Amino acid sequence: MRLNIAVVSGGDSGEFEISIQSGLVVTKYLDPNQYKVYPIIIKGREWVHECPNNSVYTVDKNDFSLMMGETKINFDCVFIAVHGTPGEDGRLQGYFDMLGIPYTSCDQITSSITFNKYFCKIVVSNFGAITARSILLTKSIEISPQKILNQLALPLFVKPNNGGSSVGMSKIKVAEDLKLAIAKAFKEDEEVLIEEFIEGREITCGILKHQGKVIKFPILEIISKKEFFDFEAKYDPGLAEEIVPAQIPEDVFTHCQETSAKLYDQLNCKGVVRFDYIYNDKGMYFLEVNTVPGLTESSLIPKMAESYGMTLTEMFGILVEEAIR
Repeated sequence: MRLNIAVVSGGDSGEFEISIQSGLVVTKYLDPNQYKVYPIIIKGREWVHECPNNSVYTVDKNDFSLMMGETKINFDCVFIAVHGTPGEDGRLQGYFDMLGIPYTSCDQITSSITFNKYFCKIVVSNFGAITARSILLTKSIEISPQKILNQLALPLFVKPNNGGSSVGMSKIKVAEDLKLAIAKAFKEDEEVLIEEFIEGREITCGILKHQGKVIKFPILEIISKKEFFDFEAKYDPGLAEEIVPAQIPEDVFTHCQETSAKLYDQLNCKGVVRFDYIYNDKGMYFLEVNTVPGLTESSLIPKMAESYGMTLTEMFGILVEEAIR
């Protein structure tokens, strides 16, 4: 008997459209012989399932079910494809935990910690990872640009502390641009992270587990044709080159995989998770964790999975199987 799987996408962040595309890919590649798939789009309080015939059904949030005519649909598992809030910051996870419905991502605590870039940097630093020097700004505590520049050296990255896909992010080379960059980031979040720029090569590693075995995807290197790997570069194939497996020294390749696998366990991750770094001759600097990484066919995790020899149908099946396990 086929399992009922809800593929949830959308959300309430600037990553809404990318999340919708991820959800479409998951729906397309989940094995129809094993799963009956119900795409569900959430935006604010509107949670709906739209059928191929354009009929729209509202999700009953009391038990996360659908009433389709005389038939009530309960779900065996939820595939979370919401990038940003509420799918990557622990909110949906807490909701599904209360309902006792399995889901494909990290749990509430891990999602909350890793979504907050500043807190995550503190945690992984305690685990031995190297991170760039940084300052956290909040709307309630103002720090003057000059005070920031007294503590951190240009160039700087200014970004929303909670968010992804580089939405609201700026690279600052001169002091005069700092105030505007902070205002831009505050439009996306209540907190802003300012980090020193680390010169080097950007690499990323995907990790998941299957039946107790850690699967370490090949390292992928990102070579952006823009100033940095921003939102536009991430989703325009002409603006970045993504090389997998990365053409980097073997010891760096292995170190990146082993560090990512170690952090996956130390952070108590579940599902497929992506770890991003910058490496240079001084070491490998941790950037961030993506607990609900992009799953479009042009996204990084699908490219790493293909290089590993795993199809999207296989990977998505593993994620559902592990969630239910």
